[in-house]
Amino acid sequence: MTEVWGLTGGIATGKSTVSAWLKQAGLKIIDADVIARQVVAPGTPGLRKVLVAFGPNYQLADGQLNRRKLGQLVFSAPAALRRLEAITTPLIQTAIQQQLAAYRQQQVPAVVIDAPTFYEVGYLIRLVDHVMVVATSPTIQQQRLMVRDGLSASAAQARMAQQWPITKKVALADVVIDNAGTIAETRQQVVKWLDTTNLGSSAAILTEGLD
Repeated sequence: MTEVWGLTGGIATGKSTVSAWLKQAGLKIIDADVIARQVVAPGTPGLRKVLVAFGPNYQLADGQLNRRKLGQLVFSAPAALRRLEAITTPLIQTAIQQQLAAYRQQQVPAVVIDAPTFYEVGYLIRLVDHVMVVATSPTIQQQRLMVRDGLSASAAQARMAQQWPITKKVALADVVIDNAGTIAETRQQVVKWLDTTNLGSSAAILTEGLD
């Protein structure tokens, strides 16, 4: 029996860091962000549908989707975001379900579905047994997002507003990883969870980065 965990958080709360540790510990990761890029890769039906909906000026010279330009549009216009999600969500959902089915067929002990909008899209909750949320305060989240993506305070807030408040996600979580402190403190919480569940090797992330 494959145990399935959902991993989520808010934008810039540190979910990707925790996901990387879980992968280092030996867990199989289904990364919704990676899949979201794959379904709109050059030559895919997904990309063609996006360009029909938004126009050819959202394609770069090398054939790639201009994700930065499209992101600026959809994070400032909720209707545009809904139009994009109507195209990409079914494609992402199918790909996630296919990967999960393959891992179950292989009898993998544990799989993590890593998705920033896990609760928002709804369908993922039906695929998992438990949910882990990586959280920090909204103030820290906004500051990290501004630094990471070079955004103004208002632009960062607009992107955060497209997701559920982190407090709402924390209230629904089975496990919460508090990433408001140091990286070492966050890692120790993940180590404790791994040791408690026996789903992966905590030693693998304790020695990460050491020669």
